[in-house]
Amino acid sequence: MAMTLHVDIVSAETSIYSGSAEYVIVPAEMGEVGIYPRHAPMLTRIKPGSVRIKKPFEAEEDLIYVSSGILEVQPHVVTILSDTAIRGADLDEARAMEAKRHAEEAIRNRTSAMEYAEAEAELAMAVAQLRAIEKLRRHRA
Repeated sequence: MAMTLHVDIVSAETSIYSGSAEYVIVPAEMGEVGIYPRHAPMLTRIKPGSVRIKKPFEAEEDLIYVSSGILEVQPHVVTILSDTAIRGADLDEARAMEAKRHAEEAIRNRTSAMEYAEAEAELAMAVAQLRAIEKLRRHRA
């Protein structure tokens, strides 16, 4: 039997995933981080993107979109606390495209630095959701 680690992904609303994994790949602030059992302890911020989870005895990875948050790694436990977390299958492409369009419009029409920063954050989340949808399509093809 392969070595596994326990993964918990929690959003502000609910627990999205809790279970065993052979590995997990997380969009950390400085780039993607691959985590296997017995990984060194780590605490870092995450950016919007796709968490990929390889469950034991399953060929394909599960995808979960996360917005900003925190990643904590212990030798056999990975915890992701995210403002927003959505299972890949539950992502809405039309809603993500509308959010992207709205954020791009807000960037063009900004009136303050704060509005610009908020629009940039919205744009980053929308683009990350669209990338997650694209990854999910490639995995299914």
